[in-house]
Amino acid sequence: MKTTAVDYLFKKLWDTPKDKLTWYAILKEAKRIQKKQIVDACYEGMQAQGFDPNKGRCEQYYNSKYGK
Repeated sequence: MKTTAVDYLFKKLWDTPKDKLTWYAILKEAKRIQKKQIVDACYEGMQAQGFDPNKGRCEQYYNSKYGK
């Protein structure tokens, strides 16, 4: 089972000394994980629906919904 971005964020924040730079780095990594999970799910959905799977279009979808 994959670790979700939320699970990663909680575990890291729980186990890490709390300073703003560390929290920002952890948040940035959690956002990277979340983006990858959303793009991968889009790609898999395109395959399942018989569309030509294209990660570029999935990246565009992510950016249009959540920003860069």
